[in-house]
Amino acid sequence: MIVGVVKETCPGENRVALVPAALAPLLKASLTCLVQSNAGVAAGYPDAAYEQKGARIAASREEVFATADCIVQVRSLGANLEAGITDLGLVRQGQTLIGFCDPLAQPEPAQQLAARGVTLFSMELIPRITKAQSMDALSSMATIAGYKAVLLAAGALPKMFPMLMTAAGTIPPAKVLVLGAGVAGLQAIATARRLGAMVEAYDVRSDVKEQVMSLGAKFLDLPLETGAAQDAGGYAKAFDEAFYRRQRELMLKAVAVNDVVITTAAVPGRKAPILVTTEMVDAMQPGSVIVDLAAERGGNCELTKPGHTIAHKGVTILGPDNLPSTVPHDASQMYARNISTLLLYLVKASVAGAKGAKLTIDMDDEITRETLVTHDGKVVHPKVRGALETHGERPA
Repeated sequence: MIVGVVKETCPGENRVALVPAALAPLLKASLTCLVQSNAGVAAGYPDAAYEQKGARIAASREEVFATADCIVQVRSLGANLEAGITDLGLVRQGQTLIGFCDPLAQPEPAQQLAARGVTLFSMELIPRITKAQSMDALSSMATIAGYKAVLLAAGALPKMFPMLMTAAGTIPPAKVLVLGAGVAGLQAIATARRLGAMVEAYDVRSDVKEQVMSLGAKFLDLPLETGAAQDAGGYAKAFDEAFYRRQRELMLKAVAVNDVVITTAAVPGRKAPILVTTEMVDAMQPGSVIVDLAAERGGNCELTKPGHTIAHKGVTILGPDNLPSTVPHDASQMYARNISTLLLYLVKASVAGAKGAKLTIDMDDEITRETLVTHDGKVVHPKVRGALETHGERPA
């Protein structure tokens, strides 16, 4: 079985799906690795490093697609709509693709890949269960995003984060509010605390209060009825507009007194909920900063412009997209671990050996079933089929 690694084509994408250090366990499992020339250069991994670890370097993207049984990517077609369309003409029947492909928000590319007989696995759909923790690429990338969001805020804030006792007097610490205490939020809390800021955090899931406090932050309690605020996949569930309206009313005062607000609330496959309104931004002090980590999903702040930094009445609002790609070396290392663990899980050891490794599709297995989007010419994931119907498409 040949695993192909191609250079990312999405604008601004500097990560690579496999790094040299991740190749050893794959080769041990009788997999062969074929890497497109310069695929890892932007992340700090030259061709020579792959060759030293046993990979073969392909001269072109076309060679990788023509030769490999399984292609691993960071951003497959659904998450790379413009540049990724060229890959549609390179894939072949029976080939497997693994990568981020945004199938719930962009299900049409999955339909196109199914029509070509491609088996597609989505890294966004890895179930949040103990057995799949080392495959959870969303959590890996959220860790980086939460860390980098604080650095962006510290760079934009006209204050220093820590309290300083100086000969010129005492400088009070910056106040940071983190909205959403998932993986990104918790990492943002930890990073802001390490920089010396006073931090409080809010999440609709009250059971994360202990985690927030364990990092040295204060948990913001709002008198809201949240019920079961977490879905079966471990994500915060979406609420109706009446809930979010009441939430915004209660949050106005908390937002106004903080120097930095970092928002992280996102629901997979859906537009991000508005948590910070124009009224809240108007109430913030000039010089304050908002970093909206949900910008790619429309943003948690009403004024966010995805991919841009704007100023509103003295408040700086950052809408960064693809923050993990700004730390490509370590992001690629983490993602490669997720990809290689999933690959080894799918390639059963019992079929490795003299006949070579083989990728198996076991629909009774939870990880396989929840991650598999297309197979045998059909869109097989129920949620993706539902998304196609919502978009007016008839699932294959």
